[in-house]
Amino acid sequence: MEHLGSALQGDSLALGYGRTRVVHDVSLRLTPGRVTALIGPNGSGKSTVLRALARLQRFEAGRVTVGVDGSQRDAAALSAREFARTVAMLSQSRPHPSGIEVRDVVAYGRHPHRGRFSGVSDADRAAIDHALALTGLGAMAHRAVDQLSGGELQRVWLATSLAQETGILLLDEPTNHLDLRYQIETLDLVRDLADDHGTAIGVVLHDLDHAASVADEIVLLHQGRVHATGLPADVLTGENLSHVYGLRIDTVVDAETGRVRVFPYGRHHDRPRRALATTS
Repeated sequence: MEHLGSALQGDSLALGYGRTRVVHDVSLRLTPGRVTALIGPNGSGKSTVLRALARLQRFEAGRVTVGVDGSQRDAAALSAREFARTVAMLSQSRPHPSGIEVRDVVAYGRHPHRGRFSGVSDADRAAIDHALALTGLGAMAHRAVDQLSGGELQRVWLATSLAQETGILLLDEPTNHLDLRYQIETLDLVRDLADDHGTAIGVVLHDLDHAASVADEIVLLHQGRVHATGLPADVLTGENLSHVYGLRIDTVVDAETGRVRVFPYGRHHDRPRRALATTS
């Protein structure tokens, strides 16, 4: 499904918990066909900003707007159903259902498209099948979700978000709990959604190499403020990262691909490796 024209924007957002403000004057825009990665240390405000864009976190100041086909609308003015037809979010905290099959969980993503008393339509079935195929879950569609590993369950919730068929997708650490193969496949899927379907994607990532590989634009947060934003090669510099993360970090840009590689230095980085003792 193509959703060309869907965009999501946060302007001058200030967010907090109780009397503690954790995000200060943050602005960003998610545009069709592009992946925007939010990065930064723990506590920098990445997930809080993403939750605000998804209307899951109240903000003290600022505005969130949804743009569809050139028309900007205040996100707060949309009904829950209207918003859910436009924006889907895969969050870190999700329920752990039991006694229900994978396919039925993925079907939850179709609720914004169904009437209160309507059954599952052909369009619903096609969207569910497509989401299962994209996430490699077709073979386990009828398995009970309480029999799945953490990584498999992560893919189930990703499939649920994809079944929602929105033009804007928000992902909070989507590679968490996944092994290497499914980390890479998830990043490939994110790129496919942006490149082939025109989806506007905002994704929180801890792995800086993952951010460099998947993002068109990076927002680097530090202590609740935007420290730098722009192309990966412009944001992922040794100076920016060393300052924000508080340790020495070098970066190298591949001359052929233009991709950034990140090299953090710990206390034992230069320590020589000891050879294993051998016995005869």
